Amino acid sequence: MPPTVKETSDIPADEGMTHEGVNKYVKVATHEAKKGEFDKCLLLYSGGLDTSVMLKWIQEEYECDVYALTVDIGQTADNLPEIQAKALKLGAKEAIVIDAKEEFASVLLSEAIKANADYQGGYALGCPLGRVMISKIAVRVAKEYGCSVIAHGCTGKGNDQVRFEGYCTTLDPTLKMIAPVREWGMGRDEELEYAFKHNIPVKQKKETPYSYDENMWANTGEGGEIEDPRLEPPLEQILQWCKTPEQAPDKSETITIEFDKGIPVAYNGETMSLYKIIEKANAIGAEHGVGVFHLVEDRLVGLKVRGIYENPAATILINAHQNLEQLVSTREENELKRFMDTKWAYLTYAAKWYDPTLYHVLAFINSMNKKVKGTVTVKLYKGQATVVAVDSPFSLFDANLATFNKDASFNQNASAGFIEIYTLAQRTAFNVYDYEKELGNN
Repeated sequence: MPPTVKETSDIPADEGMTHEGVNKYVKVATHEAKKGEFDKCLLLYSGGLDTSVMLKWIQEEYECDVYALTVDIGQTADNLPEIQAKALKLGAKEAIVIDAKEEFASVLLSEAIKANADYQGGYALGCPLGRVMISKIAVRVAKEYGCSVIAHGCTGKGNDQVRFEGYCTTLDPTLKMIAPVREWGMGRDEELEYAFKHNIPVKQKKETPYSYDENMWANTGEGGEIEDPRLEPPLEQILQWCKTPEQAPDKSETITIEFDKGIPVAYNGETMSLYKIIEKANAIGAEHGVGVFHLVEDRLVGLKVRGIYENPAATILINAHQNLEQLVSTREENELKRFMDTKWAYLTYAAKWYDPTLYHVLAFINSMNKKVKGTVTVKLYKGQATVVAVDSPFSLFDANLATFNKDASFNQNASAGFIEIYTLAQRTAFNVYDYEKELGNN
Protein backbone atom coordinates (compact mmCIF):
# COMPACT_ATOMS: atom_id res chain seq x y z
CA MET A 1 0.00 0.00 0.00
CA PRO A 2 1.21 3.58 -0.66
CA PRO A 3 1.92 5.96 2.20
CA THR A 4 -1.31 7.57 3.40
CA VAL A 5 -2.23 11.17 4.06
CA LYS A 6 -3.29 11.74 7.65
CA GLU A 7 -6.28 14.04 7.86
CA THR A 8 -5.14 17.25 9.45
CA SER A 9 -8.22 18.89 10.94
CA ASP A 10 -7.72 17.28 14.38
CA ILE A 11 -3.92 16.99 14.54
CA PRO A 12 -2.50 18.33 17.82
CA ALA A 13 0.47 20.65 17.61
CA ASP A 14 2.94 18.01 18.78
CA GLU A 15 1.86 15.61 16.04
CA GLY A 16 3.52 17.70 13.37
CA MET A 17 6.66 15.62 13.96
CA THR A 18 7.37 11.89 13.74
CA HIS A 19 9.30 10.01 16.42
CA GLU A 20 12.38 10.52 14.23
CA GLY A 21 11.91 14.29 14.24
CA VAL A 22 10.88 14.46 10.57
CA ASN A 23 8.09 16.90 9.70
CA LYS A 24 4.78 15.33 8.80
CA TYR A 25 2.80 17.14 6.14
CA VAL A 26 -0.01 19.20 7.63
CA LYS A 27 -2.39 21.07 5.32
CA VAL A 28 -2.72 24.68 6.48
CA ALA A 29 -3.53 26.68 3.33
CA THR A 30 -7.15 27.33 2.40
CA HIS A 31 -6.52 26.33 -1.23
CA GLU A 32 -5.37 22.79 -0.31
CA ALA A 33 -8.00 20.14 -1.05
CA LYS A 34 -8.72 17.38 1.48
CA LYS A 35 -9.79 13.81 0.98
CA GLY A 36 -13.54 13.41 0.53
CA GLU A 37 -14.09 16.96 -0.70
CA PHE A 38 -13.92 16.11 -4.42
CA ASP A 39 -14.43 13.28 -6.86
CA LYS A 40 -12.55 14.68 -9.89
CA CYS A 41 -8.97 15.87 -10.15
CA LEU A 42 -7.00 17.34 -13.02
CA LEU A 43 -3.37 16.17 -12.89
CA LEU A 44 -0.65 18.17 -14.64
CA TYR A 45 0.94 15.14 -16.25
CA SER A 46 4.41 15.07 -17.80
CA GLY A 47 4.78 11.30 -18.00
CA GLY A 48 7.90 11.38 -15.82
CA LEU A 49 8.60 9.63 -12.54
CA ASP A 50 6.76 11.97 -10.14
CA THR A 51 3.55 12.44 -12.12
CA SER A 52 3.36 8.79 -13.19
CA VAL A 53 3.62 7.61 -9.59
CA MET A 54 1.10 10.18 -8.41
CA LEU A 55 -1.43 9.33 -11.11
CA LYS A 56 -1.75 5.92 -9.50
CA TRP A 57 -1.37 7.24 -5.94
CA ILE A 58 -4.12 9.89 -6.22
CA GLN A 59 -6.64 7.29 -7.38
CA GLU A 60 -5.86 5.06 -4.39
CA GLU A 61 -5.39 7.71 -1.72
CA TYR A 62 -8.06 10.26 -2.67
CA GLU A 63 -10.50 7.78 -4.23
CA CYS A 64 -11.29 10.06 -7.15
CA ASP A 65 -11.21 10.11 -10.93
CA VAL A 66 -8.02 11.55 -12.39
CA TYR A 67 -7.90 13.48 -15.67
CA ALA A 68 -4.36 13.80 -17.02
CA LEU A 69 -3.36 17.03 -18.80
CA THR A 70 -0.19 17.25 -20.89
CA VAL A 71 0.66 20.60 -22.47
CA ASP A 72 2.96 20.59 -25.50
CA ILE A 73 5.23 23.63 -25.25
CA GLY A 74 7.97 22.23 -27.45
CA GLN A 75 9.51 19.51 -25.29
CA THR A 76 11.49 17.36 -27.74
CA ALA A 77 12.21 14.37 -25.49
CA ASP A 78 8.55 13.53 -24.97
CA ASN A 79 6.56 11.20 -27.17
CA LEU A 80 3.14 12.72 -26.58
CA PRO A 81 1.06 9.79 -27.97
CA GLU A 82 3.05 7.44 -25.70
CA ILE A 83 2.53 9.73 -22.71
CA GLN A 84 -1.18 9.86 -23.45
CA ALA A 85 -1.38 6.06 -23.73
CA LYS A 86 0.65 5.65 -20.52
CA ALA A 87 -1.74 7.90 -18.59
CA LEU A 88 -4.73 5.87 -19.74
CA LYS A 89 -2.95 2.61 -18.87
CA LEU A 90 -2.31 3.93 -15.35
CA GLY A 91 -6.02 4.58 -14.89
CA ALA A 92 -6.62 8.15 -16.04
CA LYS A 93 -10.28 8.80 -16.82
CA GLU A 94 -9.11 10.81 -19.80
CA ALA A 95 -5.70 11.89 -21.11
CA ILE A 96 -5.79 15.37 -22.63
CA VAL A 97 -2.97 16.74 -24.80
CA ILE A 98 -2.96 20.43 -25.75
CA ASP A 99 -0.64 21.84 -28.42
CA ALA A 100 0.42 25.27 -27.14
CA LYS A 101 3.74 25.71 -28.95
CA GLU A 102 2.76 28.69 -31.10
CA GLU A 103 0.93 30.41 -28.23
CA PHE A 104 3.82 29.85 -25.84
CA ALA A 105 6.27 31.39 -28.29
CA SER A 106 4.18 34.33 -29.49
CA VAL A 107 2.64 35.33 -26.14
CA LEU A 108 5.32 34.53 -23.55
CA LEU A 109 8.70 33.94 -25.19
CA SER A 110 8.33 37.13 -27.20
CA GLU A 111 8.25 38.97 -23.87
CA ALA A 112 11.31 37.04 -22.69
CA ILE A 113 13.29 38.18 -25.72
CA LYS A 114 12.21 41.81 -25.34
CA ALA A 115 13.23 41.63 -21.66
CA ASN A 116 16.61 39.96 -22.42
CA ALA A 117 15.57 37.19 -20.04
CA ASP A 118 18.34 36.30 -17.60
CA TYR A 119 18.06 35.17 -13.99
CA GLN A 120 21.33 35.25 -12.05
CA GLY A 121 23.61 34.68 -15.02
CA GLY A 122 22.51 32.49 -17.92
CA TYR A 123 19.08 31.16 -16.98
CA ALA A 124 16.63 32.29 -19.68
CA LEU A 125 13.62 31.36 -17.47
CA GLY A 126 12.26 28.53 -19.58
CA CYS A 127 10.69 26.73 -16.63
CA PRO A 128 9.00 29.77 -14.99
CA LEU A 129 7.54 30.86 -18.33
CA GLY A 130 6.39 27.33 -19.08
CA ARG A 131 4.53 27.27 -15.75
CA VAL A 132 2.58 30.38 -16.75
CA MET A 133 1.46 28.70 -19.97
CA ILE A 134 0.57 25.39 -18.32
CA SER A 135 -1.36 27.11 -15.53
CA LYS A 136 -3.46 29.16 -17.97
CA ILE A 137 -4.40 26.04 -19.90
CA ALA A 138 -4.97 23.96 -16.76
CA VAL A 139 -7.51 26.43 -15.39
CA ARG A 140 -9.35 26.41 -18.69
CA VAL A 141 -9.36 22.58 -18.96
CA ALA A 142 -10.36 22.11 -15.30
CA LYS A 143 -13.45 24.21 -15.92
CA GLU A 144 -14.23 22.32 -19.13
CA TYR A 145 -14.07 18.92 -17.40
CA GLY A 146 -15.72 19.98 -14.15
CA CYS A 147 -12.63 19.46 -12.00
CA SER A 148 -12.53 21.54 -8.84
CA VAL A 149 -9.02 20.34 -7.91
CA ILE A 150 -5.71 20.51 -9.78
CA ALA A 151 -2.76 18.30 -8.80
CA HIS A 152 0.89 18.96 -9.64
CA GLY A 153 4.13 17.04 -9.20
CA CYS A 154 6.26 19.66 -7.45
CA THR A 155 8.20 19.09 -4.25
CA GLY A 156 8.01 21.22 -1.12
CA LYS A 157 11.54 22.49 -1.78
CA GLY A 158 10.99 23.93 -5.24
CA ASN A 159 9.72 27.04 -7.00
CA ASP A 160 7.12 25.39 -9.20
CA GLN A 161 4.73 24.64 -6.34
CA VAL A 162 4.48 28.41 -5.80
CA ARG A 163 3.98 29.07 -9.51
CA PHE A 164 1.31 26.44 -10.16
CA GLU A 165 -0.67 27.04 -6.98
CA GLY A 166 -0.30 30.81 -7.12
CA TYR A 167 -1.24 31.13 -10.78
CA CYS A 168 -4.11 28.62 -10.79
CA THR A 169 -5.76 30.13 -7.72
CA THR A 170 -5.19 33.65 -9.04
CA LEU A 171 -6.85 32.85 -12.36
CA ASP A 172 -9.68 30.97 -10.60
CA PRO A 173 -9.93 31.50 -6.82
CA THR A 174 -12.51 28.68 -6.53
CA LEU A 175 -9.94 26.02 -7.47
CA LYS A 176 -8.26 23.82 -4.87
CA MET A 177 -4.84 22.18 -5.20
CA ILE A 178 -3.07 19.02 -4.08
CA ALA A 179 0.68 18.34 -4.21
CA PRO A 180 1.26 14.61 -3.60
CA VAL A 181 5.06 14.85 -3.56
CA ARG A 182 4.79 17.19 -0.56
CA GLU A 183 2.34 14.84 1.14
CA TRP A 184 3.54 11.29 0.70
CA GLY A 185 7.01 11.49 2.22
CA MET A 186 8.70 9.50 -0.56
CA GLY A 187 12.16 10.40 -1.81
CA ARG A 188 13.49 9.52 -5.27
CA ASP A 189 14.48 5.98 -4.24
CA GLU A 190 11.10 5.33 -2.64
CA GLU A 191 9.34 6.60 -5.76
CA LEU A 192 11.37 4.23 -7.92
CA GLU A 193 10.44 1.34 -5.63
CA TYR A 194 6.76 2.35 -5.76
CA ALA A 195 6.92 2.54 -9.56
CA PHE A 196 8.52 -0.90 -9.77
CA LYS A 197 5.95 -2.38 -7.39
CA HIS A 198 3.03 -0.98 -9.43
CA ASN A 199 4.55 -1.71 -12.86
CA ILE A 200 4.86 1.97 -13.70
CA PRO A 201 7.45 2.42 -16.48
CA VAL A 202 9.92 5.29 -15.79
CA LYS A 203 13.20 6.39 -17.37
CA GLN A 204 15.08 7.16 -14.15
CA LYS A 205 17.26 4.55 -12.49
CA LYS A 206 19.31 4.77 -9.33
CA GLU A 207 22.52 4.68 -11.33
CA THR A 208 21.32 7.45 -13.71
CA PRO A 209 19.70 9.93 -11.36
CA TYR A 210 19.34 12.97 -13.63
CA SER A 211 15.92 14.55 -14.07
CA TYR A 212 14.94 17.11 -16.68
CA ASP A 213 12.39 19.83 -17.22
CA GLU A 214 12.12 20.77 -20.87
CA ASN A 215 10.28 23.06 -23.23
CA MET A 216 11.33 24.82 -26.43
CA TRP A 217 13.04 27.64 -24.50
CA ALA A 218 15.24 25.60 -22.16
CA ASN A 219 16.16 22.17 -20.87
CA THR A 220 17.01 22.04 -17.16
CA GLY A 221 19.03 19.15 -15.75
CA GLU A 222 19.12 18.35 -12.02
CA GLY A 223 20.14 15.48 -9.75
CA GLY A 224 23.28 13.42 -9.33
CA GLU A 225 26.56 15.34 -9.51
CA ILE A 226 24.69 18.46 -10.63
CA GLU A 227 23.30 18.95 -7.12
CA ASP A 228 26.69 19.33 -5.43
CA PRO A 229 28.56 22.46 -6.56
CA ARG A 230 31.82 20.89 -5.35
CA LEU A 231 31.59 18.29 -8.12
CA GLU A 232 32.15 18.74 -11.85
CA PRO A 233 29.08 17.48 -13.72
CA PRO A 234 29.89 15.02 -16.56
CA LEU A 235 28.32 17.05 -19.37
CA GLU A 236 28.72 14.24 -21.92
CA GLN A 237 26.28 12.19 -19.83
CA ILE A 238 23.98 15.07 -18.88
CA LEU A 239 23.41 17.24 -21.96
CA GLN A 240 20.39 16.26 -24.04
CA TRP A 241 20.33 19.06 -26.62
CA CYS A 242 23.79 20.55 -26.93
CA LYS A 243 27.19 19.31 -27.89
CA THR A 244 30.03 20.28 -25.61
CA PRO A 245 32.42 22.89 -27.06
CA GLU A 246 34.95 20.08 -27.54
CA GLN A 247 32.43 18.11 -29.60
CA ALA A 248 31.25 21.12 -31.63
CA PRO A 249 32.43 21.66 -35.23
CA ASP A 250 35.84 23.25 -35.77
CA LYS A 251 34.32 25.61 -38.34
CA SER A 252 32.17 28.61 -37.39
CA GLU A 253 28.72 29.27 -38.85
CA THR A 254 26.98 32.61 -39.33
CA ILE A 255 23.24 33.28 -39.18
CA THR A 256 21.06 36.39 -39.42
CA ILE A 257 18.04 37.27 -37.32
CA GLU A 258 15.64 40.05 -38.33
CA PHE A 259 13.66 41.87 -35.62
CA ASP A 260 10.57 44.04 -35.65
CA LYS A 261 9.47 45.80 -32.43
CA GLY A 262 11.91 43.61 -30.51
CA ILE A 263 10.54 40.30 -31.78
CA PRO A 264 12.40 37.98 -34.22
CA VAL A 265 10.45 37.78 -37.48
CA ALA A 266 12.92 36.22 -39.95
CA TYR A 267 15.74 33.68 -39.89
CA ASN A 268 18.45 33.85 -42.56
CA GLY A 269 16.20 36.10 -44.63
CA GLU A 270 13.13 33.84 -44.44
CA THR A 271 10.05 35.17 -42.65
CA MET A 272 8.51 32.68 -40.21
CA SER A 273 6.72 32.41 -36.87
CA LEU A 274 8.66 32.91 -33.66
CA TYR A 275 8.17 29.24 -32.77
CA LYS A 276 9.84 28.18 -36.03
CA ILE A 277 12.71 30.64 -35.51
CA ILE A 278 13.27 29.25 -32.02
CA GLU A 279 13.19 25.71 -33.41
CA LYS A 280 15.85 26.53 -36.01
CA ALA A 281 18.02 28.50 -33.59
CA ASN A 282 17.85 25.64 -31.09
CA ALA A 283 19.06 23.14 -33.68
CA ILE A 284 22.00 25.17 -34.97
CA GLY A 285 22.92 26.49 -31.53
CA ALA A 286 22.94 23.00 -30.02
CA GLU A 287 25.19 21.78 -32.83
CA HIS A 288 27.75 24.47 -31.94
CA GLY A 289 27.47 23.93 -28.16
CA VAL A 290 25.85 27.33 -27.55
CA GLY A 291 23.82 28.11 -24.44
CA VAL A 292 25.08 25.67 -21.79
CA PHE A 293 25.21 27.19 -18.30
CA HIS A 294 26.18 25.88 -14.86
CA LEU A 295 24.20 28.00 -12.44
CA VAL A 296 23.93 28.10 -8.67
CA GLU A 297 20.62 29.87 -8.17
CA ASP A 298 18.57 31.18 -5.28
CA ARG A 299 15.19 29.51 -5.03
CA LEU A 300 12.11 31.20 -3.62
CA VAL A 301 12.11 28.99 -0.54
CA GLY A 302 15.63 30.13 0.41
CA LEU A 303 17.68 27.24 -0.93
CA LYS A 304 20.77 27.52 -3.10
CA VAL A 305 20.73 24.85 -5.80
CA ARG A 306 22.68 24.11 -8.94
CA GLY A 307 21.29 23.24 -12.34
CA ILE A 308 22.66 22.67 -15.83
CA TYR A 309 20.74 24.78 -18.34
CA GLU A 310 20.64 24.25 -22.08
CA ASN A 311 19.07 27.22 -23.88
CA PRO A 312 20.74 27.61 -27.29
CA ALA A 313 17.96 29.52 -29.08
CA ALA A 314 17.41 31.78 -26.08
CA THR A 315 21.12 32.58 -25.94
CA ILE A 316 21.32 33.41 -29.65
CA LEU A 317 18.12 35.46 -29.82
CA ILE A 318 18.71 37.38 -26.59
CA ASN A 319 22.31 38.20 -27.55
CA ALA A 320 21.08 39.43 -30.92
CA HIS A 321 18.21 41.43 -29.42
CA GLN A 322 20.37 43.02 -26.74
CA ASN A 323 22.92 44.25 -29.26
CA LEU A 324 20.25 45.67 -31.56
CA GLU A 325 18.49 47.34 -28.64
CA GLN A 326 21.74 48.94 -27.54
CA LEU A 327 22.34 50.32 -31.04
CA VAL A 328 18.98 52.10 -31.28
CA SER A 329 18.77 53.38 -27.69
CA THR A 330 20.59 56.08 -25.76
CA ARG A 331 22.92 55.35 -22.85
CA GLU A 332 20.28 56.44 -20.33
CA GLU A 333 17.64 54.25 -21.98
CA ASN A 334 19.94 51.23 -21.97
CA GLU A 335 20.94 51.80 -18.36
CA LEU A 336 17.32 51.93 -17.19
CA LYS A 337 16.42 48.99 -19.44
CA ARG A 338 19.02 46.77 -17.74
CA PHE A 339 17.41 47.54 -14.39
CA MET A 340 13.93 46.84 -15.75
CA ASP A 341 15.10 43.59 -17.37
CA THR A 342 16.51 42.40 -14.06
CA LYS A 343 13.25 43.28 -12.30
CA TRP A 344 11.27 41.46 -15.00
CA ALA A 345 13.48 38.37 -14.60
CA TYR A 346 13.15 38.30 -10.81
CA LEU A 347 9.37 38.79 -10.92
CA THR A 348 9.01 36.07 -13.56
CA TYR A 349 11.19 33.66 -11.61
CA ALA A 350 9.42 34.48 -8.36
CA ALA A 351 5.91 33.45 -9.47
CA LYS A 352 4.78 37.08 -9.91
CA TRP A 353 3.57 36.97 -13.51
CA TYR A 354 0.18 38.40 -12.55
CA ASP A 355 1.52 40.96 -10.07
CA PRO A 356 0.64 44.53 -11.14
CA THR A 357 4.33 45.47 -10.92
CA LEU A 358 5.14 43.17 -13.81
CA TYR A 359 2.51 44.85 -15.99
CA HIS A 360 4.13 48.22 -15.29
CA VAL A 361 7.59 46.85 -16.07
CA LEU A 362 6.27 45.34 -19.31
CA ALA A 363 4.83 48.70 -20.31
CA PHE A 364 8.33 50.20 -20.19
CA ILE A 365 9.92 47.22 -21.95
CA ASN A 366 7.37 47.31 -24.76
CA SER A 367 7.83 51.05 -25.17
CA MET A 368 11.59 50.59 -25.49
CA ASN A 369 11.14 47.85 -28.07
CA LYS A 370 9.03 49.88 -30.49
CA LYS A 371 12.22 50.97 -32.29
CA VAL A 372 14.13 47.67 -31.94
CA LYS A 373 14.00 46.89 -35.63
CA GLY A 374 16.76 45.60 -37.86
CA THR A 375 19.02 42.69 -38.77
CA VAL A 376 21.63 41.07 -36.57
CA THR A 377 24.41 38.74 -37.75
CA VAL A 378 25.55 36.13 -35.21
CA LYS A 379 28.63 33.90 -35.48
CA LEU A 380 28.42 30.52 -33.75
CA TYR A 381 31.61 28.75 -32.75
CA LYS A 382 32.60 26.37 -29.95
CA GLY A 383 29.94 27.36 -27.45
CA GLN A 384 29.93 31.08 -28.30
CA ALA A 385 27.22 33.14 -30.01
CA THR A 386 28.96 36.38 -30.99
CA VAL A 387 27.13 39.30 -32.59
CA VAL A 388 29.38 40.46 -35.42
CA ALA A 389 27.14 42.93 -37.28
CA VAL A 390 24.03 44.99 -36.53
CA ASP A 391 21.93 47.16 -38.85
CA SER A 392 18.78 49.17 -38.14
CA PRO A 393 16.81 52.04 -39.69
CA PHE A 394 16.75 53.54 -36.17
CA SER A 395 20.48 53.15 -35.55
CA LEU A 396 22.04 55.95 -33.50
CA PHE A 397 25.39 55.31 -35.14
CA ASP A 398 26.37 58.20 -37.45
CA ALA A 399 29.45 57.47 -39.53
CA ASN A 400 30.06 61.17 -40.15
CA LEU A 401 30.21 61.81 -36.40
CA ALA A 402 31.86 58.63 -35.15
CA THR A 403 34.66 58.18 -37.67
CA PHE A 404 38.25 58.93 -36.67
CA ASN A 405 38.79 60.52 -40.07
CA LYS A 406 38.67 64.29 -40.30
CA ASP A 407 35.09 65.48 -40.68
CA ALA A 408 33.53 68.90 -40.19
CA SER A 409 30.23 67.55 -38.81
CA PHE A 410 31.75 67.12 -35.35
CA ASN A 411 32.95 70.42 -33.90
CA GLN A 412 36.15 69.51 -32.05
CA ASN A 413 36.57 73.19 -31.08
CA ALA A 414 33.77 72.71 -28.52
CA SER A 415 35.51 69.80 -26.76
CA ALA A 416 37.82 71.82 -24.52
CA GLY A 417 34.97 73.94 -23.16
CA PHE A 418 32.92 70.80 -22.52
CA ILE A 419 35.83 69.25 -20.60
CA GLU A 420 36.24 72.36 -18.41
CA ILE A 421 32.59 72.43 -17.37
CA TYR A 422 32.20 68.64 -17.17
CA THR A 423 35.12 68.22 -14.71
CA LEU A 424 34.33 71.30 -12.60
CA ALA A 425 32.72 69.44 -9.68
CA GLN A 426 35.49 66.82 -9.62
CA ARG A 427 38.26 69.43 -9.58
CA THR A 428 36.54 71.48 -6.88
CA ALA A 429 35.91 68.51 -4.57
CA PHE A 430 39.39 67.04 -5.04
CA ASN A 431 41.09 70.29 -4.04
CA VAL A 432 38.84 70.84 -1.00
CA TYR A 433 39.40 67.43 0.62
CA ASP A 434 42.35 65.03 0.27
CA TYR A 435 40.62 61.85 -0.85
CA GLU A 436 43.92 60.31 -1.92
CA LYS A 437 45.20 60.50 1.64
CA GLU A 438 41.89 59.07 2.95
CA LEU A 439 42.31 56.05 0.69
CA GLY A 440 46.01 55.65 1.42
CA ASN A 441 47.01 56.16 -2.20
CA ASN A 442 49.68 58.80 -1.57
